[in-house]
Amino acid sequence: MRLRTDLLSKGTTWIAVTVVCMAIFAFLILNPLVIIRAGERGVVLKWGAVQDDILNEGIHWVTPIMNSVEEMDVTLQKEETQSSSASKDLQIVTTKVAVNYRLDPLFVNWIYQNLRDEASVRVVAPSIEESIKKTTAKYTAEQLVTQRETVKEDLKETIKTLLVRNHILADDVFMTDFDFSIEFNKAIERKVTAEQNALEAKNVLEQRKYEAQQTVVEAKAIAEKIRIQAAAIMNQGGKDYVQLKAIEKWDGKLPIQMIPGSSVPFINLTK
Repeated sequence: MRLRTDLLSKGTTWIAVTVVCMAIFAFLILNPLVIIRAGERGVVLKWGAVQDDILNEGIHWVTPIMNSVEEMDVTLQKEETQSSSASKDLQIVTTKVAVNYRLDPLFVNWIYQNLRDEASVRVVAPSIEESIKKTTAKYTAEQLVTQRETVKEDLKETIKTLLVRNHILADDVFMTDFDFSIEFNKAIERKVTAEQNALEAKNVLEQRKYEAQQTVVEAKAIAEKIRIQAAAIMNQGGKDYVQLKAIEKWDGKLPIQMIPGSSVPFINLTK
């Protein structure tokens, strides 16, 4: 009897261990626990249909077999696109634009349902290219260069507007220098050269004007000096004063030759 009891006890223990092992095995196979890692969100599928519930980071319990979870990356991602377009004055311009974007965590279920993991190919890249064409068409080639920050902000807002329609958030836009055709670059070079030559000619003209003005000022100064001296001479005896000054400078020698009818210097016989 005791032997039978021991056998039954051992059999029961074996059955219990087997059940536990099977339960653990089933648990591992069915995997009702889902871990959502940092920077991700979980899209819940019920018999394959997308549900409204979105799982945040952490551990979650889901019903096995009936429910499954698809993980969506919501960290910052980068999309770079190079595009050629026409400016407002019909110049061909090529630029490379890089956009930092991320999926809206509140709408990852919609994104999964409509785009799966092809948001970059189906939405982001085409939106960037379309935005480049729209933006460059608003500005002339010269404005694209001289108003770079304005163009960048305009491009950023255009990209944001297009992406947000698909619940994609653009954080920042990076734009490299614009490249133009060889012909346009040569035209710009000729224009710059012409402007430099014109500026140089203007500077030369201004210099000549200044020199001419200085000459006039100097001439006026000399004339004024002569006028003042003449007035002083007249005030001090006029011709007699002039003759006195000449006598003061005479060395006492008479001319060797005399012109007929002329008088000896400084000797006025009429007085």
